[in-house]
Amino acid sequence: MAAACSSSSSPSTEEEITLKVKWSGKDYTVRVCADDTVGELKRRICESTNVLPIRQKLLYPKLASKLNDDSLLLSQLPINLNNSSLKFTMIGTTEEDLIVDPVESPEILDDFELPQEEAVDIKDMQVNKLKLSRRINHFKVEIQNPCRQGKKLLVLDIDYTLFDHRSTAENPLQLMRPYLHEFLTAVYAEYDIMIWSATSMKWINLKMSQLGVLDNPNYKITALLDHLAMITVQTASRGVFDCKPLGLIWAQFPEFYSASNTIMFDDLRRNFVMNPQNGLTIKPFRKAHANRDSDQELVKLTQYLLAIAELDDLSHLDHNKWESFSEDTGKRRRHK
Repeated sequence: MAAACSSSSSPSTEEEITLKVKWSGKDYTVRVCADDTVGELKRRICESTNVLPIRQKLLYPKLASKLNDDSLLLSQLPINLNNSSLKFTMIGTTEEDLIVDPVESPEILDDFELPQEEAVDIKDMQVNKLKLSRRINHFKVEIQNPCRQGKKLLVLDIDYTLFDHRSTAENPLQLMRPYLHEFLTAVYAEYDIMIWSATSMKWINLKMSQLGVLDNPNYKITALLDHLAMITVQTASRGVFDCKPLGLIWAQFPEFYSASNTIMFDDLRRNFVMNPQNGLTIKPFRKAHANRDSDQELVKLTQYLLAIAELDDLSHLDHNKWESFSEDTGKRRRHK
């Protein structure tokens, strides 16, 4: 448990602070730290109110513009965070009360590759370790199907990994990545499968149900994780952004999963910055109508996953070279 809040106007960034938020005539309390961002504050508010961060507008006298910047650290706000009378007002509506299409996550087109030294530093920074520790304590991974002893773990993104979420179609199946069910069926023999998306749990369930992933008789999904499981990290060159720390899963299921038996697929490499050795950057599946007849990514990745499943430790692999690994494995098998 974090230390009690101090009485100074500049609390230690590691100390938890209780903030009050008023929404729809009711007061809520949320626990954050000074080194959290405005975006993280909104995520905590979402846990209490079910109003998605993207739907929230925070209000406080003379701070409106600053509270619109999700990357701003709470410690940078010109207010006394330890003031017991401090209260934010939140304006926002839950998805259930909106008569509109579900909110989509903003498209990120400028994904970046951090320098190797900085990528290592990020996961080893004490401030980011503390954020992971707090997320482990606050977020409970809900198991949908039992973890299986002896299986490795595959963690999959949704948008542009399994599904083209920007194109339009009469039927969502037209936007599904080719060979999705064949891929999941094949790898399920060796891997437990978790889905982790930067969207809300409601729409993860909706998308996966529409694609027939949640009730497929040939494989089972172990768990679903949403944006609330992510953490915000600070970097020297790229500022503040959200990512998906696999340490959350490893901490809650240590008897099943670890760095040695886990691999994550995501079209944004920034999402596995806390565990770069376990991430594989998948080619984004965009413009489904034009590309669904030619996209073979999941076919090739099936071969790779089944090939490395024979290894005791996946953490020594360079997943950036997965295509050459698959080709070399195929050649060796053909020459046997």
